[in-house]
Amino acid sequence: MKIKLKEIAELVSGKLIGDENAEIKAVAKISEARKGDLTFLYLPAYAKFLESTHATAVLINPDIPKTNAGLTYIEVANPNHALQKIIVRYFQYRPDISGIDPTASIGNGSVYGNNCAIGKNVVIGNNVIIGNNSVIMHNTVILDDCRIGDDTLIYPNVTIREKSEIGSRVILHSGTVIGSDGFGYIPNEKGEYSKVPQIGNVVIEDDVELGSNVSVDRAALGSTIIRKGTKIDNLVQVAHNVEIGAHTALSAQTGIAGSSKVGSHVVMGGQVGVSGHIEIADGVMIGAQSGVSKSLKSAGKYFGSPAKDIGVSLRLEGHIRSLPEYLERIKTLEKKLAELEKIIGKD
Repeated sequence: MKIKLKEIAELVSGKLIGDENAEIKAVAKISEARKGDLTFLYLPAYAKFLESTHATAVLINPDIPKTNAGLTYIEVANPNHALQKIIVRYFQYRPDISGIDPTASIGNGSVYGNNCAIGKNVVIGNNVIIGNNSVIMHNTVILDDCRIGDDTLIYPNVTIREKSEIGSRVILHSGTVIGSDGFGYIPNEKGEYSKVPQIGNVVIEDDVELGSNVSVDRAALGSTIIRKGTKIDNLVQVAHNVEIGAHTALSAQTGIAGSSKVGSHVVMGGQVGVSGHIEIADGVMIGAQSGVSKSLKSAGKYFGSPAKDIGVSLRLEGHIRSLPEYLERIKTLEKKLAELEKIIGKD
């Protein structure tokens, strides 16, 4: 595919400086771009690459000097957002799959909408409903009584357990499991565990994206819920009866224990751990590797284990790093105090 720069500039409402008829066939980082590539520059720290880049054109913030006269520039206020828009329009991966593969198995009473694609070795149970334009890629398994909305994309090797409800424009990446049993066991007097049947379901609302190898457990009773627009990174665990609010972002290896409630517009860094049966308010940001053991009831930034207001936590970390210095100062003060006590004792 080749796209003229004039067309790209119109798409992002940018000011074009240079050859409007030059053609772009790919996008690339500024340090790696070649002829025919479009790149972007929004931080002054990367302006050093303007002289050496081989890109044909650069999306650039108007405030950054254009030091390479051989390039064509498209000035936009936010090159990041402009590049995203260009990739979505011209360069986004679209699975080359259509129709219903003859190796797919579709159960009794299951229906799919217009323009659906179902790949090789897909297994769909009974009474499953799949909306229009959805794509179910190879080796995916969808068990009985599930509901999937329109324009949803499910990559290969996803497992969706019975009674799960998945909205429209959802993306599920490979290896993800929706509706696995929650971690529910009761010990007897000997410490032996017996399983508590998990008979609830999972509800995933519209515009959610789950990375690879995400586990979302079904509820013991009721529903585990992920609200609209939430984005979840790879290797995240969402336990039974958890509720995650709208437009929240969870980074890799985060784990949320059972029955906790996470608000909307929450951001969690990598490897955050959240205890069970607590609540996290809307607008909370939690730093990587933090441990949340109690409810966070106010919006703000938190860090540490246990998680605390980030200002308090960073001050404590600073003091911990200074402990060797404090120890030497204490020893010096103790020595001086002992000398003073000797002098006073003589008097």
